[in-house]
Amino acid sequence: MNKVLLTGRITKDPEIRYTQTGVPTVTFTLAVDRGMRDANGNRQADFISCVAWRGQADFISRFIKKGYLMSVEGKIQTRNYQGQDGQTRYVTEVVLDAVENLQPRDPNAQPQPNPNYHQNNAYQGYNNNPTYGGNAYAQNNAPTYDAQPTEAPQSFSVDVADDDLPF
Repeated sequence: MNKVLLTGRITKDPEIRYTQTGVPTVTFTLAVDRGMRDANGNRQADFISCVAWRGQADFISRFIKKGYLMSVEGKIQTRNYQGQDGQTRYVTEVVLDAVENLQPRDPNAQPQPNPNYHQNNAYQGYNNNPTYGGNAYAQNNAPTYDAQPTEAPQSFSVDVADDDLPF
Protein backbone atom coordinates (compact mmCIF):
# COMPACT_ATOMS: atom_id res chain seq x y z
CA MET A 1 0.00 0.00 0.00
CA ASN A 2 1.35 3.42 -0.96
CA LYS A 3 -0.32 6.06 1.22
CA VAL A 4 1.13 9.21 2.78
CA LEU A 5 -0.46 11.59 5.31
CA LEU A 6 1.43 14.81 6.07
CA THR A 7 0.73 17.93 8.09
CA GLY A 8 3.01 20.90 7.67
CA ARG A 9 3.45 24.44 6.46
CA ILE A 10 3.82 25.47 2.84
CA THR A 11 7.21 27.09 2.21
CA LYS A 12 6.26 29.64 -0.50
CA ASP A 13 3.22 30.92 -2.37
CA PRO A 14 2.17 28.28 -4.92
CA GLU A 15 2.00 29.11 -8.62
CA ILE A 16 -0.34 27.31 -10.96
CA ARG A 17 0.97 25.97 -14.27
CA TYR A 18 -0.85 24.29 -17.13
CA THR A 19 0.06 21.34 -19.31
CA GLN A 20 -0.13 21.71 -23.09
CA THR A 21 -3.65 20.29 -22.94
CA GLY A 22 -4.76 22.85 -20.32
CA VAL A 23 -4.66 20.67 -17.19
CA PRO A 24 -3.72 22.76 -14.11
CA THR A 25 -0.92 21.61 -11.81
CA VAL A 26 0.81 23.00 -8.73
CA THR A 27 4.14 21.89 -7.28
CA PHE A 28 5.09 23.05 -3.79
CA THR A 29 7.16 22.10 -0.76
CA LEU A 30 5.66 21.25 2.61
CA ALA A 31 7.80 21.71 5.74
CA VAL A 32 6.93 18.87 8.14
CA ASP A 33 8.27 18.91 11.72
CA ARG A 34 10.11 15.78 12.78
CA GLY A 35 8.73 15.95 16.32
CA MET A 36 12.12 15.99 18.01
CA ARG A 37 14.82 18.54 18.64
CA ASP A 38 18.49 18.44 17.74
CA ALA A 39 21.37 18.67 20.27
CA ASN A 40 21.02 22.49 20.41
CA GLY A 41 17.27 22.30 21.15
CA ASN A 42 16.21 23.44 17.69
CA ARG A 43 13.27 21.86 15.91
CA GLN A 44 14.04 19.96 12.73
CA ALA A 45 11.86 19.64 9.67
CA ASP A 46 11.75 17.65 6.47
CA PHE A 47 10.91 19.48 3.24
CA ILE A 48 8.62 17.27 1.16
CA SER A 49 7.88 17.99 -2.51
CA CYS A 50 4.18 17.72 -3.36
CA VAL A 51 2.24 17.83 -6.65
CA ALA A 52 -1.48 18.58 -7.07
CA TRP A 53 -3.51 18.35 -10.27
CA ARG A 54 -6.80 19.72 -11.61
CA GLY A 55 -9.28 20.97 -8.98
CA GLN A 56 -6.86 20.58 -6.08
CA ALA A 57 -4.24 22.57 -7.97
CA ASP A 58 -6.81 25.30 -8.62
CA PHE A 59 -7.84 25.37 -4.92
CA ILE A 60 -4.24 25.50 -3.68
CA SER A 61 -3.19 28.23 -6.10
CA ARG A 62 -6.19 30.41 -5.17
CA PHE A 63 -6.41 30.07 -1.41
CA ILE A 64 -3.13 28.74 0.03
CA LYS A 65 -0.25 31.07 0.85
CA LYS A 66 3.23 30.79 2.27
CA GLY A 67 3.19 29.64 5.90
CA TYR A 68 -0.31 28.14 5.83
CA LEU A 69 -0.77 24.93 7.79
CA MET A 70 -2.00 22.12 5.53
CA SER A 71 -2.87 18.47 5.75
CA VAL A 72 -2.29 16.43 2.60
CA GLU A 73 -2.97 12.84 1.63
CA GLY A 74 -1.44 11.12 -1.36
CA LYS A 75 1.06 8.59 -2.60
CA ILE A 76 4.82 8.67 -3.04
CA GLN A 77 5.92 8.63 -6.63
CA THR A 78 9.42 8.56 -8.09
CA ARG A 79 10.46 9.63 -11.56
CA ASN A 80 13.59 10.57 -13.43
CA TYR A 81 14.47 12.85 -16.32
CA GLN A 82 17.50 14.07 -18.28
CA GLY A 83 18.76 17.48 -17.20
CA GLN A 84 20.04 20.03 -19.70
CA ASP A 85 23.58 19.00 -18.73
CA GLY A 86 22.82 15.40 -19.75
CA GLN A 87 22.74 14.09 -16.19
CA THR A 88 19.88 11.88 -15.04
CA ARG A 89 17.91 13.51 -12.25
CA TYR A 90 15.76 11.55 -9.79
CA VAL A 91 12.70 13.06 -8.13
CA THR A 92 10.62 11.71 -5.25
CA GLU A 93 7.37 13.55 -4.58
CA VAL A 94 3.93 13.10 -3.05
CA VAL A 95 1.12 13.13 -5.63
CA LEU A 96 -1.90 14.44 -3.74
CA ASP A 97 -5.29 12.78 -3.48
CA ALA A 98 -6.74 15.11 -0.82
CA VAL A 99 -5.86 18.52 0.62
CA GLU A 100 -7.16 20.32 3.68
CA ASN A 101 -6.39 23.87 4.74
CA LEU A 102 -5.79 23.88 8.51
CA GLN A 103 -5.02 27.59 8.75
CA PRO A 104 -7.59 29.21 11.05
CA ARG A 105 -9.47 32.08 9.49
CA ASP A 106 -9.26 35.55 10.97
CA PRO A 107 -12.91 36.49 11.57
CA ASN A 108 -12.15 40.18 10.89
CA ALA A 109 -10.20 39.64 7.66
CA GLN A 110 -11.68 39.89 4.20
CA PRO A 111 -11.02 36.88 1.93
CA GLN A 112 -7.89 37.54 -0.11
CA PRO A 113 -7.13 35.12 -2.94
CA ASN A 114 -3.52 34.31 -3.71
CA PRO A 115 -2.07 37.16 -5.83
CA ASN A 116 0.02 34.64 -7.79
CA TYR A 117 -3.09 32.86 -9.14
CA HIS A 118 -3.45 33.22 -12.92
CA GLN A 119 -6.20 31.27 -14.59
CA ASN A 120 -5.37 29.92 -18.03
CA ASN A 121 -7.89 30.43 -20.83
CA ALA A 122 -7.63 26.76 -21.83
CA TYR A 123 -8.90 25.74 -18.41
CA GLN A 124 -11.81 28.20 -18.54
CA GLY A 125 -13.23 26.22 -21.47
CA TYR A 126 -14.48 23.53 -19.11
CA ASN A 127 -17.01 25.96 -17.61
CA ASN A 128 -18.47 26.85 -21.00
CA ASN A 129 -19.23 23.27 -21.98
CA PRO A 130 -23.04 22.86 -21.95
CA THR A 131 -22.76 19.23 -20.82
CA TYR A 132 -20.50 20.11 -17.89
CA GLY A 133 -22.35 22.68 -15.83
CA GLY A 134 -22.10 25.52 -18.37
CA ASN A 135 -24.68 28.20 -19.03
CA ALA A 136 -27.01 25.88 -20.94
CA TYR A 137 -27.44 23.70 -17.88
CA ALA A 138 -28.02 26.61 -15.54
CA GLN A 139 -30.63 28.25 -17.79
CA ASN A 140 -32.60 25.28 -19.08
CA ASN A 141 -32.44 22.72 -16.31
CA ALA A 142 -32.42 24.80 -13.14
CA PRO A 143 -34.57 23.16 -10.49
CA THR A 144 -37.61 25.06 -9.29
CA TYR A 145 -38.81 24.99 -5.73
CA ASP A 146 -42.26 25.60 -4.26
CA ALA A 147 -42.17 28.83 -2.25
CA GLN A 148 -44.75 27.41 0.22
CA PRO A 149 -43.09 25.23 2.87
CA THR A 150 -44.96 22.09 3.74
CA GLU A 151 -46.25 21.91 7.28
CA ALA A 152 -45.13 19.23 9.69
CA PRO A 153 -47.93 17.18 11.26
CA GLN A 154 -49.08 18.48 14.64
CA SER A 155 -49.20 15.02 16.17
CA PHE A 156 -47.54 11.83 15.16
CA SER A 157 -48.78 8.53 16.47
CA VAL A 158 -47.56 5.11 15.53
CA ASP A 159 -49.24 1.94 16.65
CA VAL A 160 -46.47 -0.57 17.49
CA ALA A 161 -47.35 -4.05 18.66
CA ASP A 162 -45.00 -6.30 20.61
CA ASP A 163 -44.76 -8.57 17.56
CA ASP A 164 -43.22 -5.69 15.50
CA LEU A 165 -40.19 -5.32 17.77
CA PRO A 166 -37.05 -7.20 16.64
CA PHE A 167 -36.08 -8.32 20.15
